[in-house]
Amino acid sequence: MRNPFARSALHTSDRPSSTAQWTTLGRALELNRRERIVTDEYAPVFLSGPSRVLLRSLTASGPAFRTAERLSVAGLAASGLCRYRFIDEHLLAALPDVEQVMILGAGYDTRAYRFATEIGPRPVYEVDLPPLSRRKAAVVASRSDLFGHASIHRVEIDFRTQSLPSRLAGSGFSPGAPTFVAWEGVSMYLTRDAVDATLEALASVCGPGSVLAMDFWQRAGRAVWRRVRLRAERGMDLIGEPIGFALPATDAAALFEPHGFDVIDLAEADEMTKRYATGGRVCDPGMYVVAAKRT
Repeated sequence: MRNPFARSALHTSDRPSSTAQWTTLGRALELNRRERIVTDEYAPVFLSGPSRVLLRSLTASGPAFRTAERLSVAGLAASGLCRYRFIDEHLLAALPDVEQVMILGAGYDTRAYRFATEIGPRPVYEVDLPPLSRRKAAVVASRSDLFGHASIHRVEIDFRTQSLPSRLAGSGFSPGAPTFVAWEGVSMYLTRDAVDATLEALASVCGPGSVLAMDFWQRAGRAVWRRVRLRAERGMDLIGEPIGFALPATDAAALFEPHGFDVIDLAEADEMTKRYATGGRVCDPGMYVVAAKRT
């Protein structure tokens, strides 16, 4: 019997992503802190009505919310912010050596706007599912006073069934040019075959010196947290965005190597916490981040 509370699968519906709203809400909440992991002034603009209500409620809860977010079970929220910061840092480090920027699974990513000065004339290609891409485009178009006119090319794709090179064709993307690629919050919702296919596609369109920064899901940590994580995964099933791919951090280099990428930075939960977390927050061991360079 079908669960009456379950939402239709993201890849087979015309609705925007629920997890994209969750991560954007986290960045909006961060604006109320003095010591931030990230600063994203654009995040509140992308929140839905219910997310705005929740933002006001959590903000009003004050000390109680600050206490709750330091609990280990709240680690995924901290991880989402820290992975964002990790990718930000690798983008800025790579810019002097790349000619273009590609955001795979762009969601409500705002790097094209937050780093418009640093990116300069380099084109930015935002690649995502049609419903989310179109909603984002509509929000941006309605607020040109805030977002300006960054050089952004939107490319619609279903990573499971469509070819990245074919979808990039005609968009202005320069195959073979050194490229910075951010692939955030996507791999865990795909299959191993789809992840491999995307890495192979990136190898075919990104020239030597390109940098890919992304995150992975792994089933790690003490037994009690593995049980908590499995419950979280069941919750993802209910919202139509199930976890489909998990990769131990120890296997990351072997995943990239056949596709011509060498891992140059890898940070698991403890390292992400050390580098970026503020306010006593800790990252969840189920998420880690990797940067790899095209040889």
